[in-house]
Amino acid sequence: MSTGKITSILDNDFYKFTMQHCVVKLFPKARARYKFINRGQHAFPPGFAEALRAAVNDMEQLQLTKEEKHYLAITCPYLDPTYLDFLQGYRYNPDEVHISQHGEDLEVIVDGYWYRTILWEVPLMSLICELYYELTNQQRVSDAEVIRITREKIENYARMQITIADFGTRRRHSLAVHRLVVQTLRKYGEGCFIGTSNVHLAMRNGVIPVGTHAHEWFMFHAAKYGFKMANMMGLEHWVHVYRGDLGIALSDTYTTKVFFEQFDKKFAKLFDGVRHDSGDPKAFADATIAHYKSKNVDPLSKTIIFSDGLNYNKVAEIADYCRGRIGMSFGIGTNFTNDVGLEALNIVIKMYEAHPEDAPRWTPVVKLSDVSGKYTGDEGTIKLAKIILGID
Repeated sequence: MSTGKITSILDNDFYKFTMQHCVVKLFPKARARYKFINRGQHAFPPGFAEALRAAVNDMEQLQLTKEEKHYLAITCPYLDPTYLDFLQGYRYNPDEVHISQHGEDLEVIVDGYWYRTILWEVPLMSLICELYYELTNQQRVSDAEVIRITREKIENYARMQITIADFGTRRRHSLAVHRLVVQTLRKYGEGCFIGTSNVHLAMRNGVIPVGTHAHEWFMFHAAKYGFKMANMMGLEHWVHVYRGDLGIALSDTYTTKVFFEQFDKKFAKLFDGVRHDSGDPKAFADATIAHYKSKNVDPLSKTIIFSDGLNYNKVAEIADYCRGRIGMSFGIGTNFTNDVGLEALNIVIKMYEAHPEDAPRWTPVVKLSDVSGKYTGDEGTIKLAKIILGID
């Protein structure tokens, strides 16, 4: 057991494990590279790289316990026993993570087999956040205040008669705050709080781990099959592995418009719904409802998971707009786990190159969200993808 800031191998977002399960089955020889992107231009203090290096090295000691394995077997029966055996033997390899610092600029690169490196992104981001506040000596509000703020939020959401999940692992203030938040949500959010993306905290609090897949799933499929086939092959492979379980599809890896062009009647009926992660949520709701109606699917039988930078006012506006038109639920991240009186970090870690098995070389990968400011990848590949996909 690690004595560092990450104390369980399950202190990670659920979709990392569900994607890893697929990668182990379908793409065991694929390689991937990820890099840290400092969107907020935050200045990292002297010695930050060394502190992060030490925390990453600590993670080598983490391993799936018998209790954790049993929990996954009971709670997630769609995860194969062979995968759970694999996860029990998995160890983080710190050599896959390359960390350097140049003045106030931090560089982090992850490189290795995709089935291994896929687990690094979320804990790395949470470590960067926690260490940043610690090493810049920023003081958060008290535990009692964290509980008060969280209780007030979930009670307000409950009055809206909607469901809420915690999506806040990656940019949380700290594990300590995250624990308090999930405990408070569970205590005061009956009928409203439905789970957390953090598997460790889901297990410890007796709630459901939530999530399906991330942008990298479709980004890799573009490297292997081309931009035009990325969404379709990504969805096909997801269905092949999960047979109808974990049925929320992420829509904006190459814009929602392109996604819906391939989200045909089969997928529209088979998937439980879609996740909104960028762009105008009302416009997205309208487009989603129109798409389902065009396939003779009742929108009220489907769900949109809204998860893009949500706070109370945004949720209230979206809920009023969608009520009675389509099912909805909300994944709230930083506004739950980093509302402690300090500036939240605006950072991401994204796959930037993939090397499918038998490919002659590494292929750059990109994400083209519904807002250009959330694009990731090199300019040349972004331009190429937009031409191929007909994106203005």
